[in-house]
Amino acid sequence: MRMHRGSSKGAAEDPVPETLPLSASPSTIRVELVVTRGRSVESRWVEVPADATVRAALRALGRPAEGCAVLDGEISVPLDAPIPASRRLTVVPTFSGG
Repeated sequence: MRMHRGSSKGAAEDPVPETLPLSASPSTIRVELVVTRGRSVESRWVEVPADATVRAALRALGRPAEGCAVLDGEISVPLDAPIPASRRLTVVPTFSGG
């Protein structure tokens, strides 16, 4: 009898695990986004994949990325910059509709 690839006959005794090890899971980071507008300050946390962009974190919060400046401390951060680790970012809307 001729067997083809993928045949279950002669298969190894070790079945494939149903769950992947933790190292195979994509890592996530928590980012605190502090949105300031005048005297109003709103702070919310979002979880994003490690190395997600600032734009992706803003979208996870439900805010449009365009029309705002993002600061890491006192340093301006480009919207396409990756976020390597959990951190606190300040979001300053630069225009409002109306």
